[in-house]
Amino acid sequence: MSTTAEKKAGFGSVLWDYLTTVDHKKIAILYLVAGLFFFILGGLQAMLIRIQLIAPDNEFISAQFYNEVLTMHGTTMIFLAAMPLIFALMNAVLPLQIGARDVAFPFINSLGFWLFFFGGIFLNVSWFAGGAPDVGWTAYAPLSLFSESHGVDYYAIGLQITGFGTLMGGINFIVTVVNMRAPGMTYMRMPLFTWTSFIASVLILFAFPALTVGLFLLTFDRLFGGNFFDPEMGGNVIIWEHLFWIFGHPEVYILILPAFGVFSEIIPTFSKKRLFGYSSMVFATILIAFLGFMVWAHHMFTVGLGPIANSIFAVATMAIAVPTGIKIFNWLFTMWGGNIRLTSPMVFALGFVPTFTIGGMTGVMLASAAADFQYHDTYFVVAHFHYVIVGGTVLGIFAGIIYWWPKMFGTMLNEKLNHWFFWLFFIGFHLTFFFQHFLGLMGMPRRYWKFLPDQGLDLFNLISTIGAFGMAIGTIIFLINVVMTQMKGEKVSGDPWDARTLEWAIPSPPPFYNFKQEPLVRGLDALWVEKMQGNGKIQPAEPLGDIHMPNRSFVPFVISLGLFIAGFGVMYQGAMWILAAIGFGITAGAMLYRSVKDDIGYHVHKEELEEEEGDGSNG
Repeated sequence: MSTTAEKKAGFGSVLWDYLTTVDHKKIAILYLVAGLFFFILGGLQAMLIRIQLIAPDNEFISAQFYNEVLTMHGTTMIFLAAMPLIFALMNAVLPLQIGARDVAFPFINSLGFWLFFFGGIFLNVSWFAGGAPDVGWTAYAPLSLFSESHGVDYYAIGLQITGFGTLMGGINFIVTVVNMRAPGMTYMRMPLFTWTSFIASVLILFAFPALTVGLFLLTFDRLFGGNFFDPEMGGNVIIWEHLFWIFGHPEVYILILPAFGVFSEIIPTFSKKRLFGYSSMVFATILIAFLGFMVWAHHMFTVGLGPIANSIFAVATMAIAVPTGIKIFNWLFTMWGGNIRLTSPMVFALGFVPTFTIGGMTGVMLASAAADFQYHDTYFVVAHFHYVIVGGTVLGIFAGIIYWWPKMFGTMLNEKLNHWFFWLFFIGFHLTFFFQHFLGLMGMPRRYWKFLPDQGLDLFNLISTIGAFGMAIGTIIFLINVVMTQMKGEKVSGDPWDARTLEWAIPSPPPFYNFKQEPLVRGLDALWVEKMQGNGKIQPAEPLGDIHMPNRSFVPFVISLGLFIAGFGVMYQGAMWILAAIGFGITAGAMLYRSVKDDIGYHVHKEELEEEEGDGSNG
């Protein structure tokens, strides 16, 4: 389809295009839009928390509403904002970086998005249906069993639907990387973002089933009289903590590894040097993933597992700082002696390194089991994980969005506004969370609705809230920038940053088939290798021929909608069982339709590709 035809397309046809698309680039845009929506939602919830804590004995919101906002802030930010924004970058970039025409399973890719989306909507319906979950984002039993409203049921069922989608996405990326690499793209020539996304997908494959099992048991306890977490009936509340954290700690690495990958692309590009210690970076990534499954009980030092268990998990947690440290030094050595350009993605990278290092340092403090008895459940922990998640993942996500925006949309975000966004967000972030370390050491417990006067906590809480407003203003500037850039619509070249990897070798935005001919990869940083040899563009690995592409499909949307409807029936039961029957019927019917209908895709013919070449576009 030519760009003129796209511009003339009405709202209805564009909507239908996105509802039925299986193109990884369009699915990336869906993830990006949905992720930013939930990020704004989670940010508004964070603002409510900070306004409530601006002064002692504040009555801005009620205790019950505070619990709901606190729970939904954590749940939204982790599951509905950070995860989909990372998936947006993975979808947009990973197939292009390995020279593939799409992911291995385009249909499953679409299904993964719609499951995530409907799960997120399901979770947020709780606000309008008697109250949101109010038990903290970790939903510890037995508190989550005794919560009166249906909020926790929305949490359990909504996250199960979302989790299915995430699991499908993870499996899809694993198969894509293993099977779909272009000729010459060996594992040790893959860009680091592809490597970290690949390893994060492996973590998803092993971590998410634990969460699914935990949520399944919680659903049964609450709705069907199960007794998995009821000690009076022979259940065990600690089992929930184990199941949750066996998922929850690898989840932290699922969130941070792709951000590491983003910075491992940005720093070499704007230092005009290849990444220092590429192979050590790859092995450090693998080691982090391996150790990430051996540290979950450091969230449970105060539970009473005993000194031996605590010691083992403390040592393992400290060990994980080693591969992370390798990465930090490799980034610094990459910049050392480089020709550094302070573009906005690079400024994000420079802000990330010290911020994440502070998060890692407090992590090692928390890993000391004896000291953790002092820090546990205070604002020190809140400060630590925000330094890791916001100072690591969120800075990485925004750096990646700005860096790959030209590739996704063919336009360039305004650099001046990007810098304003960075400085407001960055300074606001440190004001918000740096002082929370001290609040925690002074004894302020986390999750509390208010603090009292004369406890010496007033000043730092005030500073913290002022910082949060700084982050909010920065985010608003970013959103204004996005709207202005897209309204202007000034097109940029295929390689506006003078970058090093394969995705920059094709036009921006890429044609729907990505590569006209499969590219031939002749080394690490494939595009840079060709630039250095004076070719300027990637050599093809095959003659021009027909390209096989998958058909669009509305079935993923229908399958996901069915589960969304069924969730209400399972939860409310009684006369609502009919909804469960209808919902599961829709899902099963759509799956059956998909099974019996041969969907063999279509071909883009060689002649059409030659015509396009004649028009002046290149592949």
